[in-house]
Amino acid sequence: MNPDEKKQAVIVTSFGTTVEQARGSITAVEETLAACAPGYTFLRAFTSPTIRRILAGRGERVPSLPEAMDQLHGQGFTHVIVQPTHLLYGYEYDNLHAQALSLTARFASVKIGRPLLSDNQAIQQFAGRLCQTHPNKKGHAAVFLGHGTAHFANAAYPALQTALRLLGRDDLYIGTVEGWPGLSDVARELAPYRPLKVDLVPLMLAAGEHAKKDMAVSWKNSLEQAGHTVSCSFQGLGELPWVQQMYRERLLEVL
Repeated sequence: MNPDEKKQAVIVTSFGTTVEQARGSITAVEETLAACAPGYTFLRAFTSPTIRRILAGRGERVPSLPEAMDQLHGQGFTHVIVQPTHLLYGYEYDNLHAQALSLTARFASVKIGRPLLSDNQAIQQFAGRLCQTHPNKKGHAAVFLGHGTAHFANAAYPALQTALRLLGRDDLYIGTVEGWPGLSDVARELAPYRPLKVDLVPLMLAAGEHAKKDMAVSWKNSLEQAGHTVSCSFQGLGELPWVQQMYRERLLEVL
C-alpha cells in the first residue's frame, strides 16, 4: 500500500478531556495509530461540545469531526478514515457516525472504524487482559469504573462483568458512573467480603473529570464508609500498551 499523503487522512475522534494530565492517554493512542499508517495525515477531533468550548476558552482549539472533515476537504483530501477511540457503540458514536455519513459526498471514500468493545470477541479479549494485569490477591478487589450510558450499548459493561466471572475472577468488578452496574450494585456485591482492600481503576480512555470527582470522591467515600480500604488509580486506558494494540487492530480493519 502506497497512499498519497496529500490525499488520504485519518481523523482520530475522541470524546475529549479538559484535564491536562489525562490528555496523554489520548495522545498515546493517536501516536500508536499514526505509527501503523505511515503516509497518512492524522488529525485530532473531539466530539464533546462542552470540552471543545472549555479548551477554546483556554486558547486551545480542537475541531469537531465535521470541522476536521471540512478542513480536509478544503485541502484537497479525497480519502478519509474516521477512527473513534470510544469504548462503545453509544450516543457519541451514533452521532459521529451520522456526521461522517452526512459528509461522504465531499470525498471519494469515507470509512468509519469500530469502537473498542464492539463485539463478543473484543469483550472476551479485554476481560482476559484485565485478568492478566490485575492478578488475584487475597483480601483485595478491583473495581473498574466506566462512564456508562442510557444507550443500549451499555450492555457491554455487564457483558464484561460476565466475561470476568466466566474466567473465574470473582475479585474483579465493573461499575459505571451513569449506567449499569452502578455504585449501589457494586457495593452490594462487595458487602459480603468486607473488609477488603479495593482498588478503583478508570475504565475510560482518559482519567479525566469522572475519575477525579466521581471515582476519587463519591465512589471512594461510599466504599470507605462501607468498611473497605480504598485506593485510586489515575491511569487511563489509553496509557496501556495492550489497549493501544486493540485500537491499532481497529484501524487496521479499515486500512
